[in-house]
Amino acid sequence: MRSGNRMLRGIGRLTGAFLVLAAPAFPAHAQTAAPPENLIEKLSGLEETPAIDVAALRQQAQERIKSRTDAAPLMRPPIAAELLRLPQSSFEVQFDPDSPIVRPASYRVLGRMADALGNPSLLPYRFLVVAHTNSIGRRDANLTLSQRRADAIREILSATFKVSPKRIQTVGLGEEQLQDAARPTAASNLRIQIVTIGRVAEH
Repeated sequence: MRSGNRMLRGIGRLTGAFLVLAAPAFPAHAQTAAPPENLIEKLSGLEETPAIDVAALRQQAQERIKSRTDAAPLMRPPIAAELLRLPQSSFEVQFDPDSPIVRPASYRVLGRMADALGNPSLLPYRFLVVAHTNSIGRRDANLTLSQRRADAIREILSATFKVSPKRIQTVGLGEEQLQDAARPTAASNLRIQIVTIGRVAEH
């Protein structure tokens, strides 16, 4: 019996070792996405349509950079403070470095976002995708990159997840409205916001 027990223990150890070797290697920093019901709650509750001119907002960001005002990141006031008062949620979306290409790991996050936008309670609404960067690099390059990233997310939501492009607008704010103003160079500033901005126009 003792030799039989030793044999069973040996088989158990070999089996455990095989399972460890055969287990798929998932990255330790795999992204987690909020359940759609949480997003629906965060994006609901718009009481009245705000007066947000997205084209003017883009122009304002460009002009502030050209004028070289508020050069120090910590001295810059929010460039679109009105967005802070609207229903919204923010996400970590991984891109290739200095690129608008979304990494495959983040498609799950965007899929959750699309699920929320497709919920009947949110179907009547329009949304603004806002991309941010940290303060590493040139301000003008960061602004351009953030706009390209916001546009890339809109394209994925519409082409891959079939969200109507008429419901989504985009703006890139670069480092002009830091998400973590106390730490301008931190990765926590590399966030994507989605903001509820009004109802879909009725035909």
